[in-house]
Amino acid sequence: MFESLRSHPFAVNAFFNHSLVLTYALPVEDILPLIPAPLEPDLFHGKWGFVAAAFVQTSALRPKGFPVWMGNDFLLAGYRVFVRYRNLAGHRLRGLYILASQTDSARMQRMGNFFTRYSYTTDALSFTRTDQLLKVQSGKTGLSVIAGHADAEPALPAGSPFADWKEARRFAGPMPFTFSVINKSTVVVVEGVRSNWTPRPVSITADRIPFLDNSAFRNRRLANAFVVEDIPYSWKKGVVEKW
Repeated sequence: MFESLRSHPFAVNAFFNHSLVLTYALPVEDILPLIPAPLEPDLFHGKWGFVAAAFVQTSALRPKGFPVWMGNDFLLAGYRVFVRYRNLAGHRLRGLYILASQTDSARMQRMGNFFTRYSYTTDALSFTRTDQLLKVQSGKTGLSVIAGHADAEPALPAGSPFADWKEARRFAGPMPFTFSVINKSTVVVVEGVRSNWTPRPVSITADRIPFLDNSAFRNRRLANAFVVEDIPYSWKKGVVEKW
């Protein structure tokens, strides 16, 4: 019974006040060990795969149909791999596979791990926003990400595999689906629904992200970074496919 509950058993509504996303390119040989079958990496030019670190200020997350006042407000750090999945109907879906999630809310950690397989832990996350900067920090882990709010479109990070923002935009979301894999034999597919998704490129002046500081990500290079704001967001009930 508990395992069935961890498959996103009901639809969810939320609101994203701010979302800052840093997308890192990794050589295909580094991406493959991160992804369980039957998922496949979503590649660029057959050479690069991508891992995203997303930092989200979320309001009123609640089961669909529940009033806003019953929602949960929290900060989230999520680490995801861009993947593709051919479902049992033969459709090729594009989305994200969750590696880990962090939140400043103990309640969100408990509920997230009860209803999903997104591997929530708690962290002392904080958001600071000014006219020029958006900062995400943690005194507990040393996480520190600082993004500049540029008036004009900033240049892509040095070493990005993308030639321009038009190419990078393909890996700036929104990704239609999120996937979980259970023992390589069952895939949980969750479809996201959102509006007003207009990613704005930002420059990054600091990106100390402890989760990425291990050998699996040693060859990463920052490929793009963007913010989105004021996004109504919802997720449909998870669809379970057994192979």
